[in-house]
Amino acid sequence: MRTYPTPPFPIQPQPVPGSQRKMDPDPDCGEDTYTGSGRLKDKVALITGGDSGIGRAVAIAFAREGADVAIAYLEEHEDARETARRVEQAGRQYLLLPGNLADKVVCLDTVGKTVERFGRIDILVNNAAYQMSRQALEDIPDEEWVKTLDVNITAMFRLCQAAVPAMPRGGSIINTSSVNSDAPTPTLLAYATSKGAIANFTGGLAQLLGPKGIRVNCVAPGPIWTPLIVSTMPDESVRTFGQQTPLGRPGQPAEVAPIYVLLASDEASYISGSRYGVTGGKPML
Repeated sequence: MRTYPTPPFPIQPQPVPGSQRKMDPDPDCGEDTYTGSGRLKDKVALITGGDSGIGRAVAIAFAREGADVAIAYLEEHEDARETARRVEQAGRQYLLLPGNLADKVVCLDTVGKTVERFGRIDILVNNAAYQMSRQALEDIPDEEWVKTLDVNITAMFRLCQAAVPAMPRGGSIINTSSVNSDAPTPTLLAYATSKGAIANFTGGLAQLLGPKGIRVNCVAPGPIWTPLIVSTMPDESVRTFGQQTPLGRPGQPAEVAPIYVLLASDEASYISGSRYGVTGGKPML
């Protein structure tokens, strides 16, 4: 059994969106541990927020399961190139797609370029997210509220709407929600609100797309050690991150990726409209 780091962690503030290669300890995205078995052979996946953290772990797992991967991410960054390198090492094709998904044009271009390159989209993983910690309601700038909802939920709607015409029957949409969807952290008010909306969106979209043979599910991670944490949370929260879970530590991206593989695979052909927690023992409603 693998053992993972437990808090306390070093104080390590970073500017948004953060860099995985500067984190201490280094997140495990399955680079040296994930072994595929052909469960996604020759499928095409588009993953947003695919440069680091959960997105990187999912990209590595999908590639090792036999999928080609389009990697959407915010800006040119060494993290994205490292994810692409790992996909290529697995013998699969990659496509790098930088851009701010808060912009509708970027959403449409992201889907369009993926279809142009690979011909279709079998799996859409809506994983890109933004958050910021604020201690009081009056501390939340209006533009930050709008940005959070634009990146976390509006972009998801636009990507799904653009991608569905290019998805065959048997396609899978997987949205990243959060344990915050039913246990909101008050200092992450905008983020938690968006994650509740994602869970609701997933349930509704699964019903809309069922007749097309496209499944829609969401994953609700608990505290996972990613660049989003060190770039958006107060120093003390980073130092003790994950300590509050029954397992006493944060999860690693590699511990979340397997549920995305299941939901993307044909083995999950009758699973749709559901939310799956990966929370380190914290119950979900």
